[in-house]
Amino acid sequence: MRILSKRQVKELVLYSPQHIARLERVGQFPKRVHLGPARVGWVEAEVLDWLQKRLDRREAPTRHS
Repeated sequence: MRILSKRQVKELVLYSPQHIARLERVGQFPKRVHLGPARVGWVEAEVLDWLQKRLDRREAPTRHS
């Protein structure tokens, strides 16, 4: 298992730390892991899965009403 830093997550998903925190709060992004008093990280596999779901939605045909 690999843990990603805030910087690595930011570079991977191209969102600001503030936006990542907003998505986390509403359950739309993997939750951070508290590693110490001033250190957090994210499980790499969870972040990659989150990204893959977005790629899958992009590839899926859109339905129009």
